[in-house]
Amino acid sequence: MPLASLTVLTTLVHVFVALRLLPALAAATPAWPLVAVLLALSAVCMPLPFVRRRGPHRLWAVVQWAGLLAMGWFSSLFLLTLVRDAGLLLAWAGAWAAGAAPDWPRWQGTSAVVAVALATLVTLAGYVNARRTAAVRRVRVPIEGLPSQLDGFTIAQLSDLHVGPTIRQRYLQRVVDAVNALGADMVAITGDLVDGTVPELREHVAPLARLKARHGTFVVTGNHEYYAGAPDWIDELRRLGLRVLLNEHVVLQTRSTHGAQTDEELFECALLVAGVTDYTAGHFVPAHASDPHRALHDAPPLVHTRVLLAHQPRSAAAAAAAGFSLQLSGHTHGGQFFPWNLFVPLQQPFTAGLHRLQAMWVYVSRGTGYWGPPKRFGAPSEIALITLTSAR
Repeated sequence: MPLASLTVLTTLVHVFVALRLLPALAAATPAWPLVAVLLALSAVCMPLPFVRRRGPHRLWAVVQWAGLLAMGWFSSLFLLTLVRDAGLLLAWAGAWAAGAAPDWPRWQGTSAVVAVALATLVTLAGYVNARRTAAVRRVRVPIEGLPSQLDGFTIAQLSDLHVGPTIRQRYLQRVVDAVNALGADMVAITGDLVDGTVPELREHVAPLARLKARHGTFVVTGNHEYYAGAPDWIDELRRLGLRVLLNEHVVLQTRSTHGAQTDEELFECALLVAGVTDYTAGHFVPAHASDPHRALHDAPPLVHTRVLLAHQPRSAAAAAAAGFSLQLSGHTHGGQFFPWNLFVPLQQPFTAGLHRLQAMWVYVSRGTGYWGPPKRFGAPSEIALITLTSAR
């Protein structure tokens, strides 16, 4: 949407909320001018994160923070205003049916105060949840026919970090330290790592070079990489020592190649890790069209345990048909904060957690960072530690 249209739309929505709340607040509390000022500031600030950078970096960072905080607060206030109006309408209908005469000015004033207070409290709690270091979520995935050598194999999954206006180097370094403390066999980054170009964010993604795992770190692209210039980011991540998988795979040997093992024995206890580009990548770079079947081209047939890294859960149907054992995804953020989690199923088959699709497991991370407002409510961020286990 063009910036001018976006500004007009957000201003009109702010005017709607002001008309619905301010008259009732003026009758209920002497603090109503503060809410009026906050609404005016929110209307001015909300479009700013979408404006191209102007002025000194530090000043622009403050502007973006203000806009994103306003976005988080106002989104909750707008929702609660609609809920308040629906509640008042139902109360009026009930009172009319019962022939009652309630104190409408008091009801309107109290409900307006509650809407503003709840929006503010949810935003504060969501800010704390978003800015803390993501907690480790431990998930055991039972795989049928899993070789004994792979029983207990661990994958630390990061997803949707969205390094950008409010997620910077120190935030990412805390995540890297938490992952390294897990001692995982491999690290998987399932897309939407950045929200900005390589020159803007190079120093802020640098901590990724310090990720440690026995078999290394593997990355797939998300839709936001394509918004930010995916080819440049692929080169930069490879420069940092990360393995970017573009509709391709690697075979990880879990037994020593020395000794008397035959090739058959080595392949049977190996793990195939494949990665596909984002589900929508072909719209940006035609050569990057996502293809789970292509990711298995020339795969050793004796390697039966196959894990796919795919940013969007929508890749799952094709992945199951291709014969993968497990798909690791992100993209949804678990909804990030209410009520957006209610809309995720309209686009994606899974919102968060572990699911089964035919013979394949799908694990969807709620994300390690956040997008847009620094706010998480009801969908905490996570570092997933996936452990492969034998199905009993």
